[in-house]
Amino acid sequence: MKKVTDGDIDPGQCRAARALIGWSQDDLARASGVTKKSIADFERGAVAKPQPRTMRDLRAAFEGAGLEFIFPNGGGAGVRWKVNQAGGKGE
Repeated sequence: MKKVTDGDIDPGQCRAARALIGWSQDDLARASGVTKKSIADFERGAVAKPQPRTMRDLRAAFEGAGLEFIFPNGGGAGVRWKVNQAGGKGE
């Protein structure tokens, strides 16, 4: 599967990523530097095209916490823990 390194995450992936690592919107706001309002608006689909910086900062916060995003394909878009060289989750 191809990682989403050049693409944008979607609202469902954002919610799923937060759930996977147990972050609230406040936690994500602190980790990413994106306002809680912007996160809430994005997750509920109220923003048609989020700013590129917002998308980059959200993705960087999640990836820094050990997650990776995958593009939609036959199995759909997703988020999962990165696997380190030793075979465990995280980095």
